[in-house]
Amino acid sequence: MKTIISGVALAALCLATPALAQEFESQVPGESVRDLHDRMLTMDTHVDIDGKYATHELDPGTMTAAQVDLPKMRAGGLDAAFFIVYVGQDEVTEAGYAEARAKAEDKYVRIRRMLDAYPDQVELALTADDVERIAATGKRVALIGMENAYPLGPSVEDLEMWRDRGVRYVSITHMGHNQFGDSSNLRFDLGDEPGQNDGLTDLGRELVKEANRLGIMVDISHVGKQTTMQAMELSTAPVVASHSGAKAVSDNPRNLDDEQLRALAENGGVAQMVAFDSYVKRPSDARIDAEEAIRAEMGMESSADRQAASEEKRREYYSRINALDAEFPPATVADVVDHIDHAVEVAGIDHVGISSDFDGGGGVTGWDNAAETPNVTAELVKRGYSEEEIEKLWGGNLRRVMRAVEAAAE
Repeated sequence: MKTIISGVALAALCLATPALAQEFESQVPGESVRDLHDRMLTMDTHVDIDGKYATHELDPGTMTAAQVDLPKMRAGGLDAAFFIVYVGQDEVTEAGYAEARAKAEDKYVRIRRMLDAYPDQVELALTADDVERIAATGKRVALIGMENAYPLGPSVEDLEMWRDRGVRYVSITHMGHNQFGDSSNLRFDLGDEPGQNDGLTDLGRELVKEANRLGIMVDISHVGKQTTMQAMELSTAPVVASHSGAKAVSDNPRNLDDEQLRALAENGGVAQMVAFDSYVKRPSDARIDAEEAIRAEMGMESSADRQAASEEKRREYYSRINALDAEFPPATVADVVDHIDHAVEVAGIDHVGISSDFDGGGGVTGWDNAAETPNVTAELVKRGYSEEEIEKLWGGNLRRVMRAVEAAAE
C-alpha cells in the first residue's frame, strides 16, 4: 500500500490551489503569508475518513479524491489533524450498541493502517508535547477523536480502552439524542423529543467525569445547549467544541450562541470554528428547496436514509448537492473568518481555533481541501490578526487545553 507521491504530482496540486495566500504580505516586510504560515504549527481538529480509507481505493499516502491525505497536508502546510472515529446515531438498544461498536472499530483500524503504512511520514500524538515533537521532525501529526459517544454502549467502561488506543476527545452526542444526553439536532425518525433528557443523563455525567479522569477532552460539538452548559459546569478540565460555528453569525442549531461561547471561555476551553458550508452561511430558501427535491427524488430525506445508502448512492447524492453551488454560491474563507472574528470578540483570542470537517461535509470556497490551508492564514492576516494571534488560532489554544486536560487527569 505504501506509495511515494512524485514531485510532478505535488507540483500540479500546488498549481491547482487558489492563489489567495500569495496576495498578502505578512507583518514582516518582504515576507509572504506562506512563509508566515509555514512557521506555525497548524492543527485541524476534525477530519473524517471515508469508508474506503486506507485501502487500495483510497490510499492516504497518495493523492486521492479525499480532501485530506498526506500529500495535501504537506502541500498546504497542515501539520496536524484529528482523524475521527465517527459513528452516526441509531437506536439506543443493545443491538444498536453492538453495530456502533463494530463501526467504530472499523474507523479505528483504518486510521491505524495509515499510521502503520507510513511511519516515516506520519505519527500518532498522545499529548500536546508529542504534537510539537513530531511536527519538529517534519512528519505529519495524527491525533484521534471520537465523534459520538454512542458506541460506548450502556456504560463508560470502554472509554479507557479508547484512551489507550489514542482517543483524545469524545463528543457527547452527534445528530440525535443518545444514552448520554440531548443533541443539538433531533432525530425525529428515532423518536427524539425536545429536551427529552433535560441535558446530560446520569450516564452522561459519568462520561464527563471519566473523560476528566482519563485525560480525554470533552467535546461539545453536536451537543444541545442545555447539555453543553451542564457539561461545562461539571467538567473539572477545559472542554473543546471541535467543529462548530457562531450562531450569531449563522443561525444554525449546530452553532454556539454567545452565552455558550462566554461559558466556554470561563471554563478555559476552546471553540474551533468550522468550515462547513451550511453552518457557516445559512442557505437561501431556493437552495433549501432544491436540496429537498434531490433528497425526495433519491429517497435520502433523513440522515438515517443517507447512512443506510450504499457508498455509490451517497457519492451521487453529494455530487448532485454540490452541483447546486453553481447556482447558489457557497460559503468562502472570508465567511469562516467572520465566525472566527465573532467568537474572538465574545470569548477572547485565547478560546478560539479552526477546524475543517473535511471528508465529513466540510469545505468552503478557498479552503476545500488540506492543500488550500494557507488561504485561511491569508484571510486572518488581511483582517489584521498578529502572528501571535494566528498561532493561537491554528493550534496554540488547543494545545493549551490539551495540556490542562492532561494535568487534570488522575
